[in-house]
Amino acid sequence: MSIQANIKVIDLGHMDYQSTWDLQKYYHKKVLNGDTPDTLLLVEHESVYTLGKNANENHLLQSAAADAKIFHIERGGDITYHGPGQLVGYPILDLHRYTTSISWYMRRLEQVIIDTLNEYEIKADVKEGLTGVWVGDEKIGAQGVRISRWVTMHGFALNVNTDLDYYSGIIPCGIFEYGVTSMEKIIGEKLNMGEVKKSILKSFHQAFQNQEKAGVI
Repeated sequence: MSIQANIKVIDLGHMDYQSTWDLQKYYHKKVLNGDTPDTLLLVEHESVYTLGKNANENHLLQSAAADAKIFHIERGGDITYHGPGQLVGYPILDLHRYTTSISWYMRRLEQVIIDTLNEYEIKADVKEGLTGVWVGDEKIGAQGVRISRWVTMHGFALNVNTDLDYYSGIIPCGIFEYGVTSMEKIIGEKLNMGEVKKSILKSFHQAFQNQEKAGVI
């Protein structure tokens, strides 16, 4: 896989959350210091619940899955779930090269998922006043970021073949009135994660175009 942009793409496959979090911090420092190009990490995690810095801990319910580890992290947003069958992207970008606007960046991440889903004939959109990507009244893509000196961390998650039962243990993103869904649930069959990654990279290129070509490690 490759994208036509000055962004290094690293496909981590399956990696535990803590190791990936440490890797994000490593690349954040490298990008901040100008020692490496902008970098996009793609990964699937084990089952975890993550709470942003302003999360309401009451949104982690007593019914939460016992096998899901819990992490308190430095991104914005409330509580969410990551796990197998969910494609997570961690763009580590210096927004000085793009637009120094948090709202612009969040809308770009949402557009990456919307464009990807469109390739699978899934009509997705945003909801006014809420972050994320929705199919009807069900959330299929989530965003949560940290930006330090205009270099980004954390990012987006797309439910591809995700086990949605794990969401019953939380109030996802602190939103009570809406549910969650996945590409598998909508289409009615499991999808090839490698093909979804290709679609994500294509959409990411469209959202964050640059001049040079980057390979995937």
